[in-house]
Amino acid sequence: MNLQTLSLEKTKNTPKVNADPSTGLFVIEGDSYPENSYEFFGSVFEWVEQYLDGTGQKLSMQLQIAYMNTSSVKAMMDLFDMMEDAFNNGAQVEVVWFYDPRNERVIEMVEEFMEDCTFPFKVQPR
Repeated sequence: MNLQTLSLEKTKNTPKVNADPSTGLFVIEGDSYPENSYEFFGSVFEWVEQYLDGTGQKLSMQLQIAYMNTSSVKAMMDLFDMMEDAFNNGAQVEVVWFYDPRNERVIEMVEEFMEDCTFPFKVQPR
C-alpha cells in the first residue's frame, strides 16, 4: 500500500491537518466550523480508513481544537467510531487532546467524546 501524507492548510473555518503514514502521527490543530464538515473531513476519513486497513501500525492522533460547530462534532464522533471499530478488531489507536486549561468548554466537549471510546484517550493541558 502506498498511502501518502495528508496535509491540509489551516483556513479561517478549518483546522490544519497533517497525517504521516511513516510515523502514524495524525495531527489536527485549530478551530473547525466549515459550512460542510463532511466535505472537509472526507479526506480525513479516507486517510484514516486506509491507514487502519492497510498498515497494521499504530495510529496516534493529536488534537488541539478549541471550537467545533455541530457538524464538526458529528464528523469527529464518526472518526472516533471508526477508530473504536478498528481498536475492537485489534488495531492500536490512541488520541491525545491538548487543551487550554482555562477553557472549560473544551474539557466538557472532550469528556463527552471520551464517554463512547474504549481506546486510549488522554486529555492534556498545554
